[in-house]
Amino acid sequence: MHGFCGCVAIKKKNISECTPILEVNFKKQKEKLESLLLPTAGAEETGMIVHPDLCTGCGNCVVACPVDVANDPKGAAIGCAPTSDKVIFRVVDGKVVASNIKECRRFGKNRVLCYACIDPCPTGAIEFV
Repeated sequence: MHGFCGCVAIKKKNISECTPILEVNFKKQKEKLESLLLPTAGAEETGMIVHPDLCTGCGNCVVACPVDVANDPKGAAIGCAPTSDKVIFRVVDGKVVASNIKECRRFGKNRVLCYACIDPCPTGAIEFV
């Protein structure tokens, strides 16, 4: 069980749902909380953030992701564009897009700290927070 702040941290609640913090007396605390949460803005449930401004669309993450390789033996597994809708990464309009996040090895009960998509990224466009 999480308290309110814990629920905000794991994105089950929004800061605006805490009406006392919206009061003028708590303005500084609200700003501090928002600044602490800023690095997680846009993060998926796994903590993944894909920074489109840094992504060159090289596709290294697509073919390096072990889930993509396992779920797409005729595409990502052999270094080609995905042929399956079960992949996590795909390049769309020159930028990597993440989908099927619940398939990521960093998600769920048996999660592991996999860095397979991060390590081959030449620009640091993928991170986990």
